[in-house]
Amino acid sequence: MTTQAPAQSKRFIKFKKEYLSKWQLYLFLLVPLTHVIIFAYYPMTGIQLAFKKFNIAAGIWGSPWVGFAQFKKLLMVPNFINILLNTVSLSFYGILAGLPLPIFLALFLNAFPYLRYKKLVQSVSYMPHFISVVVIVGLLHQLFNPRIGIISVFYTNVLGTSMPDIFARASAFPHLYVWSGIWQSLGWSSIIYIAALSSVDPELHEAAIIDGASRLQRVFRLDLPFLMPTIIILTILSAGSIMNVGFEKVYLMQNRLNISRSEVISTYVYKVAMVTGGGDFAFATAIGLFNALINFAILNIVNLTAKKVSSISLW
Repeated sequence: MTTQAPAQSKRFIKFKKEYLSKWQLYLFLLVPLTHVIIFAYYPMTGIQLAFKKFNIAAGIWGSPWVGFAQFKKLLMVPNFINILLNTVSLSFYGILAGLPLPIFLALFLNAFPYLRYKKLVQSVSYMPHFISVVVIVGLLHQLFNPRIGIISVFYTNVLGTSMPDIFARASAFPHLYVWSGIWQSLGWSSIIYIAALSSVDPELHEAAIIDGASRLQRVFRLDLPFLMPTIIILTILSAGSIMNVGFEKVYLMQNRLNISRSEVISTYVYKVAMVTGGGDFAFATAIGLFNALINFAILNIVNLTAKKVSSISLW
């Protein structure tokens, strides 16, 4: 006891001196810390709404507890399995199709010898990222318009028959949604890979050239191994958001003819809470919590798998 007390007092004195010497920095930290607590952590108290029968007059804290009744109600939704499958399939489709393309673009730009054209390709591929989702969906409607759309006119001139309405076909919705998203985010997603490739030592390439390695061999033997940690980390992060299919774009592209493939959890939550007129906020919160728990479980599973296979993980 006598030896522990002086040791603790010395640590306290050391901490006090360090704090007093840098009190300005700690004061600056109070602003972002307060922002995070108010706008990120305090709203989490609303999760309790998923276990209550919400009464707007009583508020969140005064509403009666109903346990897991909202989650049982979710499992009893007639088309819940279809909504869940739509969400998961769109996410997996987007990850499988969208993950390798930015890597290929980054490797291509890194190996491209002409700097002027390289910058032009980069600028052109980045620009769609800054177009709003509303404009993107509007462009899709114009391009695939059965009467005046550019693609529809080309289709008619080549095949001699009118093009069917793509937005009226439920089977076409996943392809239209995913590939338009890849086009919009391809250049922007490649930035982090290009940044990772910049850390490759040029002397390694010079040594490989002396040894007679071709450009393709250098890509697979030098560039790609340097990208692997970044690829694995981004794959883990993507897996952690599998259930988070973008609401705005899906909702804007959705109609009564393609709703069997376009109804996802995010659009269903919005309709339950806002559109149906009932304002079932407790049920919508339960769906959101269910969504978050699945994402958390998938993130941990993928992270653990990546750690065992490659020794690279988030934690």
